[in-house]
Order: sequence, then structure tokens, then C-alpha cells
Amino acid sequence: MFIKTHMKIREGFSRKSLTQFFHSIRFRLALWFVVILGVVMVTFSGFVYWRQAQDVRMIALGQLKLTLEQIQGSSHEGEDLIEHPLQFSPTITDNTSNLNTFLQMGGVIALQAADGKILQSTGDLPAEQIQQLKLPLIGGKGTVQVTVPKKQGIENNHYLFVNPVILQNEQVSGYLLVGVPLDANNQLGRLRISLMMGNLLTLAIALTGGFLLADKAMRPVRTITQAARQISETDLDMRLNLPGQDELSELANTFDDMLDRLQAAFERQRQFTADASHELRTPLTIIDLETNRGLSTRRSVDEHDRILRTIQSENTFMIRLVNNLLSLARMDAGQVNLKTDALDLSDITLEVIERMEPIAAAQTVQLVIGDLPEIYIQGDRPTLIQMLTNLVENAIKYTASVIKPQVSISTGRREEAGHEVAWVRVRDNGIGIASEQQAHIFDRFYQADAARNRSNVGDDLRGQDSSGTGLGLAIAQWIAQAHHGEIRVESVVGQESTFEVILPIFNHIE
Repeated sequence: MFIKTHMKIREGFSRKSLTQFFHSIRFRLALWFVVILGVVMVTFSGFVYWRQAQDVRMIALGQLKLTLEQIQGSSHEGEDLIEHPLQFSPTITDNTSNLNTFLQMGGVIALQAADGKILQSTGDLPAEQIQQLKLPLIGGKGTVQVTVPKKQGIENNHYLFVNPVILQNEQVSGYLLVGVPLDANNQLGRLRISLMMGNLLTLAIALTGGFLLADKAMRPVRTITQAARQISETDLDMRLNLPGQDELSELANTFDDMLDRLQAAFERQRQFTADASHELRTPLTIIDLETNRGLSTRRSVDEHDRILRTIQSENTFMIRLVNNLLSLARMDAGQVNLKTDALDLSDITLEVIERMEPIAAAQTVQLVIGDLPEIYIQGDRPTLIQMLTNLVENAIKYTASVIKPQVSISTGRREEAGHEVAWVRVRDNGIGIASEQQAHIFDRFYQADAARNRSNVGDDLRGQDSSGTGLGLAIAQWIAQAHHGEIRVESVVGQESTFEVILPIFNHIE
């Protein structure tokens, strides 16, 4: 039973392997190569054979002419002895034994009566066989090609005949049959065999070589396929690194680039999930502890009030974190529809300042309004307000712990790289950001130092929905880039930080 099952499995595997082989690109490439080569070779061989057949026929015609000229003598010199009717005097038959002297190799000469009966013949074909050919009595007007039955000793059974008339007293008394083999040395037969064998051998070599070349050419594809099968979400480190500059190498390099992007995306996703889980774990733990504390024993009204405020603060933080996560998810998925309205940048800035004044006042941070000239840009008002709000909020948070905290906001325009751009600056005199950390401050959940941790922000600020989630700058950067702009950072540790947003100018206002 085991042997039968094993044989069935092997038979099924062999059939599957054969099916895959015949459907593979390697086999189809080799087959198409052989088919195209075969068509070319058959066409060329047919042309060669046709040319050789024409040459053989010309040789046979030359032999016929030579025989007729020798028989008739020089009296008809210069005439076309095949295409025009010829007349023989009766003296041609006076001594028929002399006809043997005019025979070409493998040729036939015969005398034919007016009624078509063969009177006498000499050459390779006997009179009976010539009689069976039933040659038309055309009197020398052109040649007749006939095929005689094959016999031993006759290599070629195709003949060309001409039968000029024999006149006696201006009357047709008979015909002189002159025939030569069309291919006395069987050149066409040998050529057919040579062409056939040569074509078959060439096609066999071409099929083998074509398959080997196709197999070598498709080897990088198999490498890519095997690599794709081995790659998983948890292991994206494999790279092909195929050398060369051909199309398959370009495909492999594109595949490697795709793996780099996928790996980076998976790393960001894993980090994002881990950071989000970490950020949510803290408020959930605090809520759980405070709830258990409030339920464990009887407490005063003030203690219950403090517990509820703590739970409310943590709940507010979680709401904002979840909202920011949803916003980033929609941004990454391309589900945020941005309008393209003409907007005054100074008007947007003033609205943000008015919204942030209560939060700044709660942290005793002074908001300083700089120059706000009328500058028009094109974009989506809500998202631009959100971007500037995040930047101002970030500045307030970093400045709250210093003496005489101050945040200034100003706008302007300038020439940059041959184009006029608009800018808005948010400058604070806070703790600053180290140069090695500036490249990461736009990363999601990145915490530059303890000052960015939400636990160090006062309760009043958190109560104003300004708790730090580590996502504000990431959202601001996405909004700036979505408006074909960018955010630049300059900072000196312990002195100040400046965030500058660069946006394209919109000059066509109706």
C-alpha cells in the first residue's frame, strides 16, 4: 500500500513538473526561438533548392540543344532548336546506328512514326517504356517533362523531351525523340537530404542552446521568486544585490528598493504600535489605580474630587492621543481631502494666536505678535490652523519652565531658489533642542528629553487639552508637506528654538 501511494505521489509530481516545464517562460522562449529560426531556415532552404532546380533544368536544356545541334549539323547554327519547329530531311534516318554517337550521358534518342509508334530507340530507356510515356506530338514546340517508372540503375526518373518533326516530300513522316535526364547526377535528391538533415540538426542545436540561454536569462527571476518566498513580515533583511545593468538587474534593484521601503514601513508600524501601546498603558494604569483607590475605602469629598479630576485628565489625554492617531492614519491612507482656497496667512496666524492665548496665560507664557503682512497662500484652512496650533502649543510647552517665558509669532515673504515663498515663524526662549535630536523631533512619539514628557507638564495645561502625545510635530510636518512646503528648525540649547514653515505664494487673487 505504501509503495503504491509513493508511486502515485511520484507520478503526480512528475506530471506537475512536466506541466510547469511546458508552461514555463524558458520553454516558450526556446520554442519561439526555434519556430522563428525554423521558418527562416525553411524559407532559405526552399530558395536554395529552387535556385538549384533552375540550374539543373538549364543544364538539361543545354544538353538537349547540344544533342540537336550535333544531330542537325551546322546548317541550323544560331537558331533556337527547342522553341521553334524544326524540319528533318529523311536522310537523318538513313543510318540510325550513328544516333548512338550523339547520346548524352543517360540520354535517349528514338524515331517515332507519325501515328506515335516508336520505331527505333537508343539510350537508357527501351522502346516499350518510351511508348508507354505517350508523349504529345508537338513537333519541337518546346520541351516536355515526364516522369518514368523507376528501375534499377536509374538514379533520376525525371526526363526532358523534345520531338522535332521529320518531313518527307513536305509531309510529316515521323518524329525524332531526344530526351535527357533532368538531374543525371541526382543533385537535387542529395541537396534535399542535406538540407533536411542540416535543418533538423540546426534546429535541435538551436532548441538545446536556446533553452540553456533562456534558463540562464531567467535565473535571476528564479532568484527573485525564491527570495520572495523566503521573505516574511518578521524577516525583511534579505536582498538580491544582482550585478549587471540589464533589465533583470534593474528589476532586482527595484525589488531591493521595494524591500527597503517595506522594511522601513514595517519598522515604523511596529514602532508606532509599540509607542501607541506604551502611551495608552500609562493613562489606563493611572485610571485603574485611582479607581481602585477610590473604591477601596471610604474617602472624603475632596479626595473623591481629586480622583475624578485625575481620571478626567487621563481620559482627556487618551481622547487626544486617539484622535491624533486617527488623524495620522487617515493622512497615511490618503483619506484627508484638502481644499485649495486662497487664504491670507496673517489671518490664519491671528486666529491661532487667539485660540492659544488662554493656554499661554495658564502657563504664564507671553505671546508676542510680530509683523503680520497680508500674504496669500493656497491651501486648506482647518489643517493649516491645526499645523500652526501644534507649533505654538509645542513652543508654550517647552517655555513654561523658564523665567519670563515668551513665544513670538510672525509672518513674511522672501525670494528663495528663484521663487517667492511665504514664511511663518514660531520662536520661543525655552529649553532648546540639541542638534543631534533635531533630526528626530518630527518622528512619531519621539521624546527629546524629560521636558517633552507629559508628566512634567502642569495640570492646568493638561486640563486645557494640551497634553503632549508626541504626535503634534509629526502631524504639522505632514500638513506642511501636503501643501508643498516644509518646516525648518533652528535651536540653541538653553536659549531658544525657532520653527519656520515655508509655503508657496499664491499670486492670482480675483
